[in-house]
Amino acid sequence: MAQEIERKFLVLDDSFKTEAFKETRIIQGYLSSIPERTVRIRVKGQKGYITVKGIGNHSGASRFEWEKEIPANEVMELMQIAEPGVIDKTRYQIKKGDHTFEVDEFYGDNQGLIVAEVELIDENESFEKPQWLGREVTGDVRYYNSMLMKNPYTKW
Repeated sequence: MAQEIERKFLVLDDSFKTEAFKETRIIQGYLSSIPERTVRIRVKGQKGYITVKGIGNHSGASRFEWEKEIPANEVMELMQIAEPGVIDKTRYQIKKGDHTFEVDEFYGDNQGLIVAEVELIDENESFEKPQWLGREVTGDVRYYNSMLMKNPYTKW
């Protein structure tokens, strides 16, 4: 079983953009947003994906994840039956020490929100923290993309 271990943080400012080695536009929706089995569909750049995630552990840092590439046009077809709400964001990839941070800058109803995630081998693995990294929000369900779709950041 695939296991995803990541920690999530707010981002203090947009200075991270000068460190990015890659940026990709992402549009995503959800066929199911219940925590026990979230089913996400997304177009990332020119590629499509379907992802199934399980419920997180007690800290929110670890959970089951399965992902498969599918044609982008099939994602757009599936969007027609997706739950209401779409996540629109740009993902920036930034190398810091031995880790790569994925920083998401949100648009639309989540405009103004910027979060960074770092994938780890173990929940307690240490990593170098960039100066633009803010407060940790790992396990705070308000920052899950599936929840931002239902309760957007601009409505908090």
